[in-house]
Amino acid sequence: MSELHDIPTGQADPYLQVQPATPARRLTSEAEAIATARRLAAEFRREAIQRDRERRLPIAELDAFSQSGLWSIVVPREYGGLGASYRTVGEVFKLISAADGSLGQLPQNHFVVLAHIGFDASEEQKHFFFDLALSGARFGNAFSERSSKNVADFQTRIEPDGDGFVVSGQKFFSTGALLAHWIPIVAVDAEGRPQLAVVPRDTPGLKVINDWSSFGQRTTASGTVLIDQVRVPASRVVPIWKAFERPTAGGPISQFIQAAIDAGLARGALDDTLDYVRRHTRPWIDSGLEKASEDPYILQQLGDLQVRLRAAEAVLDLAADAIDLALREPSEDSVAEASIRTAEAKVLTTEVAILASNRLFELAGARSTLEEYGLDRHWRNARVHTLHDPVRWKYHILGNYLLNGVKPPRHPWN
Repeated sequence: MSELHDIPTGQADPYLQVQPATPARRLTSEAEAIATARRLAAEFRREAIQRDRERRLPIAELDAFSQSGLWSIVVPREYGGLGASYRTVGEVFKLISAADGSLGQLPQNHFVVLAHIGFDASEEQKHFFFDLALSGARFGNAFSERSSKNVADFQTRIEPDGDGFVVSGQKFFSTGALLAHWIPIVAVDAEGRPQLAVVPRDTPGLKVINDWSSFGQRTTASGTVLIDQVRVPASRVVPIWKAFERPTAGGPISQFIQAAIDAGLARGALDDTLDYVRRHTRPWIDSGLEKASEDPYILQQLGDLQVRLRAAEAVLDLAADAIDLALREPSEDSVAEASIRTAEAKVLTTEVAILASNRLFELAGARSTLEEYGLDRHWRNARVHTLHDPVRWKYHILGNYLLNGVKPPRHPWN
């Protein structure tokens, strides 16, 4: 069981990963990527309940996931990658998240970092970081802060120091950092502009604390990162503020991945509902039926869930297409369209994830709440993950765009 505390001074960090043990696989097609995700999802599903119950970090599973080649599918073809479409990216995230919501979320920020490498890095940096990703290196996350005024009010600072920089601050919600090879840190410079300082996990002054205690997404290790005078070479600092000074798909990509995870959580809840009703649910006394699977009210509720999930996935595909277009032809209009389609998808995937994980118990019955089945993880995971970025503001930007033609503000949350 993973303990929720810091590593005692003087002891080795048991989670420290410096680099992949062997090079990752190179996937050759999007069909191969989806087939690989399906195979891994079947493997990850086997002990998902036990990992959640024990807060056992999915170390072996994560290694298999990143070594599969799936973590580099968005690396552009000109840099040796697959350059996969965002429909394929969404399908990969849905498949893994349906099997294990935490494993589905762990590569979330890794993919966002790769997108920003493409937008903002120099050619030398692109070759360096894309090669790392292709080799199987995992990028963690030290972006968000716990006590700032709002999500964009970063207190972590980056200052010039000789021929490089020094970074100091504290981060939370650091999904993937504990089990990463490299940790990208968002810090603001003297002009208040966000920079991305990417450092190896074993860099002096960097400490990752496994103190994530949320009731959901339990094994994402989304805890604290302490950054104490961490030195960073200039070659490892990427000016990510530039991605929002001009129209890029940076914001839609970040939100799209969140929505794909939620769609996967909904599918996982619906799949387990179907399985439980078939095998365990008893028909209601007044129905006169032999099997709960014949109950017309259960059938109606399941049909309703399927329609809502199918609609959410269809809009997610439209968002993926809009992102691909914004990547090929970036403009004010194409990026706004990508943000709007992604906001629509985020609304629908949030709603269906919460509905499916709640309705599971209504249809399965009281016995389904027993700990031995582990079905409560679906609601806990959906409730926690859908709190990323409030849907009430998605409705706002949608209405403002529709009625007044106001394009969404460009930032990582749109």
